[in-house]
Amino acid sequence: MKFYSLLLIALLSVSCISTKSTIQNIDNTAVHPKINEDKFQLTEYATSNKYGFDADYPVNIGIFNENQEKKQIAYFFNALESEKGERVLFEKIDTCCPFPTKSNTMGAGTLSIYEYNFEGTSTKGKLYFNIHEKGKVVCPNGFAIKK
Repeated sequence: MKFYSLLLIALLSVSCISTKSTIQNIDNTAVHPKINEDKFQLTEYATSNKYGFDADYPVNIGIFNENQEKKQIAYFFNALESEKGERVLFEKIDTCCPFPTKSNTMGAGTLSIYEYNFEGTSTKGKLYFNIHEKGKVVCPNGFAIKK
């Protein structure tokens, strides 16, 4: 019985991380956006409604360590506003979706989930971020690039 318990624990611990990443929009040739006045200089809009809103299509900010996450995510949100010009407020609410990566020593990464809302409205939503892989950083649908 003790053997089966140990076997079950071992299987559960290695099954937490998928052996294959499901992230669809990784682009190792992507150029990180320039930063000006504490915000990314975004110039393009997402062509997919999934960009940022789906765990398989996160905003790939990386490659950064966890200590830089908060600042990089702030640069992203500071570059955005609502389509009506309202300020975007944001807060990290969770992590999810372990995946294999070669960008850190542990060999695995997780996505960060941020909740956003538009100041003065009840509009809320969630965006997924990946700091472990690179990708084209653009404005998600439902947002506007701040002028």
